Amino acid sequence: MAAENHSTVVEFILGGLTKRPELQLPLFLLFLGIYLVTMIGNLGMMTLIGLNAQLHTPMYFFLSNLSLVDLCYSSVITPKMLVNFLSEKNIISYAGCMSQLCFFLVFVIAECYMLTVMAYDRYVAICRPLHYNIIMSHHVCSLLVAVVYLMGLVGSTIETGLMIQLPYCEVLISHYFCDILPLMKLSCSSTYDVEVTVFFLAGFNIIVTCLTVLVSYAFIFSSILRISTAEGRSKAFSTCSSHLAAVGMFYGSTAFMYLKPSTASSLAQENVASVFYTTVIPMLNPLIYSLRNKEVKAAVQKTLRRKMF
Repeated sequence: MAAENHSTVVEFILGGLTKRPELQLPLFLLFLGIYLVTMIGNLGMMTLIGLNAQLHTPMYFFLSNLSLVDLCYSSVITPKMLVNFLSEKNIISYAGCMSQLCFFLVFVIAECYMLTVMAYDRYVAICRPLHYNIIMSHHVCSLLVAVVYLMGLVGSTIETGLMIQLPYCEVLISHYFCDILPLMKLSCSSTYDVEVTVFFLAGFNIIVTCLTVLVSYAFIFSSILRISTAEGRSKAFSTCSSHLAAVGMFYGSTAFMYLKPSTASSLAQENVASVFYTTVIPMLNPLIYSLRNKEVKAAVQKTLRRKMF
């Protein structure tokens, strides 16, 4: 069986979030609402940044790309999940499953690095304000964003390639989308080498980006504490608070999912963590950045006045 590789499986069945029929429609409506808010919020943020010249700065350039990443990786997962809530058989083809896994990994890894680049941007803005325009030039910002997407593509290619090489004997995925850990449980052969590789790749991405964020904020807090006035400290910290909230939510849920042995938590706990970072965080990010940001609020008001008059 192992020698036949994946040709023995042509489709998978997604287990979904629940097996209780009475919850299917309420969950469909809930996640449809979340997805619509995610679409409107992230598309709105990108449009707002594009239409307002005062937001054409490195910080908002990175924020518009974060919105794009959030929109994309939510769209890789949520539409199929919504269809499955209304279907009796939650079938996904082998090619569709591996494609979903590949694109999901591209965008979730890119999210890690985008948040890291945004932390570096805040470090330069607060700790090196006189050199900010030189250091964060348009060329540098474009290069950083290109590296973000490249890291996502490289990481996804390696991990998806490993999953394609595994032979699969079972078809029921105990999850609501094609993720690495549930797929590995369906393999006919030992997945030890793949688990070790995935653990180190996920560990590298999370630890390297986390360390960069932590070092950046160590310098940022040091600089803020040296500001003599309380108003100045409050203003400097307010530019970082939204990013800190986004970082805490994203890294907390992804670390719980991937930096642990595969038997260390229940399926229900894994589903909650997955739902949080695949559907809830992409919805919350534009809300966090708009509700806690005076420049975004001012741009919204200006855009609405322009449309009304």
